Amino acid sequence: MKLRIRLLGTVELRVDGQVATPGAAKRRAVLAGLAIEANRSVSLHRLAEMVWSDVPPASAVANLRSHVAVLRRTLGDRLVARPNAYELRLAPDELDVAEFQRLAGEGRALLATAEPAGAIATLTAALEQWRGASGDGLPRGTALDNRWASLDEQRLQVFEELAEARLAAGQHGDLLPELRGHLAAHPLRERAWGQLMLALYRCGDVPAALTVYRDARAVLDEQLGIEPGEDLATLHRAMLDRAPELSFAPVVAAPTPPPTVEVRPAVGWTVPRELPADLVTFVGRTRETADVVDTVAGAKAGAVVVTGAAGSGKTALAVRAAHAVASGFPDGQVFVDLGYRNSVTPGEVLARVLRALGVAPADVPGNTDERAGWFRSLAAGRRFLLVVDGVTRAAQVRPLLPAGPGPALIVVGQRRLGSLDGVRRVALRPLGAAQGRDVLAAFAGPERLAADPAATAKLVRLCAGSALALRIAGTRLARCPALSVAALVAQVGDGQDRLDLLAYEDLSVRESLATGVAAVRSDDEVAGRLLELLGASPDAPARVDRAAAQLGVSAHRVRRALEELADAHLIQCEGPGGYRLPTLVREYAAELAAVPSAPTHPLPGWRVDPVAA
Repeated sequence: MKLRIRLLGTVELRVDGQVATPGAAKRRAVLAGLAIEANRSVSLHRLAEMVWSDVPPASAVANLRSHVAVLRRTLGDRLVARPNAYELRLAPDELDVAEFQRLAGEGRALLATAEPAGAIATLTAALEQWRGASGDGLPRGTALDNRWASLDEQRLQVFEELAEARLAAGQHGDLLPELRGHLAAHPLRERAWGQLMLALYRCGDVPAALTVYRDARAVLDEQLGIEPGEDLATLHRAMLDRAPELSFAPVVAAPTPPPTVEVRPAVGWTVPRELPADLVTFVGRTRETADVVDTVAGAKAGAVVVTGAAGSGKTALAVRAAHAVASGFPDGQVFVDLGYRNSVTPGEVLARVLRALGVAPADVPGNTDERAGWFRSLAAGRRFLLVVDGVTRAAQVRPLLPAGPGPALIVVGQRRLGSLDGVRRVALRPLGAAQGRDVLAAFAGPERLAADPAATAKLVRLCAGSALALRIAGTRLARCPALSVAALVAQVGDGQDRLDLLAYEDLSVRESLATGVAAVRSDDEVAGRLLELLGASPDAPARVDRAAAQLGVSAHRVRRALEELADAHLIQCEGPGGYRLPTLVREYAAELAAVPSAPTHPLPGWRVDPVAA
């Protein structure tokens, strides 16, 4: 069976070439929601948000199942039932959104080459996927609105990228009516104002080009109260000066340099699209996500550090924010995972990023400073987003801090990375009871939790505000419909096997904690030993003098180790001079204390004794 689903206009479903679009608006919204999240499970809770603009009715789940049952008569085994969720399986060429984005990416890559006119056919094909406003005819005010807005923005960007390619090909005369129509509908598009100015200038109508600048300035002042940006103002000054570089000149291949001349390898900008998939069941953290988006989405972009305890959902939040702003970074998105390894050097990070941006591995400079300089040259003025996960030291990402307008940086780590200057910091606190319940509901279903609210509240407390622990608990409930919330609470609550139970497939609270602890231990041996010491008496706060005596080091050295553990969210301050282990860290530290590791360089007087309160 060959499907074709079109969302870039009125929603349309074709099966083997025949139109089979369901009639009901909400059923079409169900189809659109599943299609736009193709090949990923969409929870009933999330699907309801895509269908109803206000609070879903009590019958929402029953209505959704009814709509899906009708759709399955047409879609067959392409529509798969999951626990409290559904998944629509599609090939990339069966969804016009995927085809549009594929063609747009290929066109951008061609636009960045020495012959940008080669992008015309590909970008034109991308725009031909559109038949009107995305999601036309579907209910508005739903969770899909942001997706439609993002797609409509991408359409405008591709139109302007096509205009850039056509200007490079000398089609300035043919472009004039299309650019004027584009600006009539979207008068705040500064890039298009500049393209119209350049097209008129190359047609020999310099007065009209200068008049367009005045029109743009008046519109921006009237509607936004701002002056034109630097790019538009620079173009205006160049036209006043009759700068020769503004005139159209066909691209001519550069001659090959003589063999005796050493030439630095030319770099063709590759448009990377490396962001991991956005979690469908991402819940809560609305304010923190907005803080990250606000930092990197501005005209000048910026840098933000997302910190939090192991399992707090740092990476998921960073990826969610990155997807939310991705359309504003047409030069690409790079994702690098350092895996919380202290051994990763700044030079290795720079090399990874340079390769992602199109530098051949053999051309990556050997010197870290030279790599940093080349990166800044490549990044200058480019609208691309860089996300670096698993950072343990500020030095690993310091060379990547934006040196000017254009690029943006999101850093994810357990530590605060306080020595990084000029960055915004977003710290994730443990989830509250209401948010924790929402996370459980996203996986297990709200009706499952409503059957036993007391047990649900206790399960949320046992997960201690950890987004990872809540996700695993919810997944366990979803996997086993016969397992009651109270039964899971009884298993998790006894404390003996809690970390064993808070693991599912590749998700594990213990592994998450182990990664964070390993990073601290490899950087500060005393901090690692101190954590083991606290694990031997997890209910007692640490006192500096007593801990120093037990470890055989100075009180100053213990204070520094405590600061390291607190900075990594492995201990919590309990007033002057006192610290306490968070709940899940306490479970893991107790395991460490049971089998303490031998120090590489033995600490004098080392022993594990209970820490007095």
